[in-house]
Amino acid sequence: GSVAAVLTDKLVAELEKLGEVKVIFTQSVYHFNDGHSIKNLYTDKDEWETFKKIGDPILHIELRKWADVFLIAPCTVNTMGKLANGLCDNLLTNTAMAWDYKKPLVIAPACNTFMWRNLMTNRHVSVLNGLGVKIISPVEKTLACGDTGVGAMAPISSIVFRIDGIRQVKRVVDNATPNASQ
Repeated sequence: GSVAAVLTDKLVAELEKLGEVKVIFTQSVYHFNDGHSIKNLYTDKDEWETFKKIGDPILHIELRKWADVFLIAPCTVNTMGKLANGLCDNLLTNTAMAWDYKKPLVIAPACNTFMWRNLMTNRHVSVLNGLGVKIISPVEKTLACGDTGVGAMAPISSIVFRIDGIRQVKRVVDNATPNASQ
């Protein structure tokens, strides 16, 4: 959970102007956002409630199939560490672990400056870059703890601009790729 989760409702509202948005909350997000104004909201509980028997849809696989772009914002250093090391213990990281890296996976980290500059975080960012994950770097400002430095999630307008740009590029590439049936 990141304090930047208080911005989730605004981020989702802006992203919905680009198309349908589905949101995954981890349990710790609820410390900062109750999610009441978000439609298409999924949690670990939904994963377990939708699966009753072999053959039932598995939510993280269905979300992976549905999405054209996977954005994790805010992305905590904990989640970056899980992604970089292939760990998946919740709906969000299970969806990421099942992700098709031919499609864009984007993260917008948010953390304290000391966490952002930590050597392990640098290692995780390097691994994620190597996997092709697009990283919308945090910005410098006064953080929730009162420190001033790099670590705040990028502005919503910047995130939406990047996602829209990624979608536009993907659309051009998809339209330029010859259909195998032709």
